[in-house]
Amino acid sequence: MTLADAAIDLRGLRKTYGSLEAVRGIDLRVERGEVFALLGPNGAGKTTTVEILEGHRTRTAGEISVLGHDPGRNEPALKRRVGIVLQQTGVDLYLTVREVVEMIAGYYPAPRDVDEVIGLAGLTEQRDQRVKKLSGGQRRRVDLAVALAGDPELLFLDEPTTGFDPSARRQAWETVRGLTALGKTIFLTTHFMDEAQALADRLAIIADGQIVASGTADELIGATSAATRIRFRLPDGAIPPDAAGARVAGSAWEIETDAPTRALNLLTGWALETETPIGDLEVNRRSLEDVYLQLTADAEATE
Repeated sequence: MTLADAAIDLRGLRKTYGSLEAVRGIDLRVERGEVFALLGPNGAGKTTTVEILEGHRTRTAGEISVLGHDPGRNEPALKRRVGIVLQQTGVDLYLTVREVVEMIAGYYPAPRDVDEVIGLAGLTEQRDQRVKKLSGGQRRRVDLAVALAGDPELLFLDEPTTGFDPSARRQAWETVRGLTALGKTIFLTTHFMDEAQALADRLAIIADGQIVASGTADELIGATSAATRIRFRLPDGAIPPDAAGARVAGSAWEIETDAPTRALNLLTGWALETETPIGDLEVNRRSLEDVYLQLTADAEATE
């Protein structure tokens, strides 16, 4: 495959600032039509990577293709095919939603229908309201409408639901899913692990300027350790069978396993046979947040 086959392809990307190496030779591939999430703590190189992809920052080394173009060349042919939702977008607060979208659409040779864009952003009822009278969540939807006005093939979403209440976040997720149904490719950055897990087809975690893990959420959860944690309490002096693989965890016992049904069968069978009561039994599947915290902590520990 060539670089141009994918929506985004990075090979050996590096960015240095004097003696500081912010991005340290990362490889990344985003297929056309997928939602890809890049996760990482502040200072990990995430923002630098995204700004290089958007053409807002130059790279030190590496090969890059965004829709078959090198973003470093600042080509209008690429800009017409890309939409960007920044954390903060400055639009005229005294214009109506429709006026804002019409103005931005006018900059593109083949924009999407204005009313359709407003509908995709979930702003049909607010189309004639001035931006300054909208709520924070609604203004964020205006940012999305601005990014969609040119009918982009690739959309960069930078922390798209920051400041949203739970209901608004879920509505925004449905909007993103609607965009993928239209064949859009979406590159998402977020600090919300549930958001990444709900929306992304694949994701990558960056720490200390390097990609430390990539794949689907299920692949990452399964690759780092046992996917299920069973936690319980026993009476003083009671010890579960060795075959269950339990270990002491504070004042309780804990089992980490990829075969929770078997482990529970062993544990409960032993409890019934020995008439040992089991208290506070919890079965939790390992989450993407658990994996993220472990991988980023490991990266920090090796610096």
